[in-house]
Amino acid sequence: MMRCRPFRYHAPRTVAEAAKILRGEGPDAMVLAGGTDVIPNLKRKQFAPRTLVALRRIGELRTASDDGLTLGAATTLDAIARHAALPEAHRAARIAASKVATPQIRNRGTIGGNLCLDTRCTYYDQSAEWRQAIDFCKKAPGPHGTAIETPVEQGICWVAPGSPRCWAVSSTDAAPALIALGAEVTLVSADGERTIPLTDLYADDGMAFLTKKRDELLTAVRLPAAVEGWRSTYWKLRRRGAFDFPILGVGAALKLDAGGTVEAARVVLGAVASRPLPVDTSGLVGGPLSDEAIDAFAAKAAGPAKPLDNTDFTLHWRKRVVRAWVAGALRELRGDDSEEASLLSRSAARIPEPLSV
Repeated sequence: MMRCRPFRYHAPRTVAEAAKILRGEGPDAMVLAGGTDVIPNLKRKQFAPRTLVALRRIGELRTASDDGLTLGAATTLDAIARHAALPEAHRAARIAASKVATPQIRNRGTIGGNLCLDTRCTYYDQSAEWRQAIDFCKKAPGPHGTAIETPVEQGICWVAPGSPRCWAVSSTDAAPALIALGAEVTLVSADGERTIPLTDLYADDGMAFLTKKRDELLTAVRLPAAVEGWRSTYWKLRRRGAFDFPILGVGAALKLDAGGTVEAARVVLGAVASRPLPVDTSGLVGGPLSDEAIDAFAAKAAGPAKPLDNTDFTLHWRKRVVRAWVAGALRELRGDDSEEASLLSRSAARIPEPLSV
């Protein structure tokens, strides 16, 4: 049986109290929300905090605004998937939340936890004994792991042994969808509050993948007001129909005028790098979503995706499927039948039938 190391447990009742504890405990403290990712990592000794700061008693973190545009960071994924007040233009948020893991996990997991989800890697997501057998790795270089906010510059990256950095993969479903929607997040510390675009929360480093300060608490997600003409979706590829982390995620949002011309667009790839990867959409704007335009953009979008051999399936196939999945998401936003778009994308990427979206 895998057991966590001993730790102190705090359950503050206010954000200010939580921020004060985080400041006082320093790098030895971690935040616990739903715990669906943190607790398994504690048992595998990937993290070794001396203090856990639980958010379950802070009611303001579990509330959403009446217009559905501000979500407390401790709002469960299930609540977001069922959030009736969320505008139809922001349906990508509901889709992404509904595709995380299983119903049981969505009932516990939170939107803030998914946005701050630890990066993943075949060599990292193992028991302490397994990792010890290969001499650990750069991301968790010792038998007791390391706190997520305090990367250690030692060890080796088993994916790319000659690399000075860690290549663990960002596997959050919520981030690509919410970045495509133009979301912002609020961060609170003992020094005060700041709001940043969600895309700025991430850095392209498997260890130091969050830009927030170690004593900052993510408290809320803010979506822009829905504007006529915008539509959005999220496509997820995984081996099974539930539970699995994404092999690929595509968050896409478009604004179309009455004639079908693209006025604005945002496309973000997930699970192909150590951070959610925004794609340059300038080639889409100003023209119609024709088959030719979609195929040309999808081919270009696959270029920046550089998956490595550290998650499920081969890296060459995973790169090829990016093109098909981006094209499928855009066809859905154009108004094509979603099932037909999925079948076309599967055929283009030669995806075996058991794999699930």
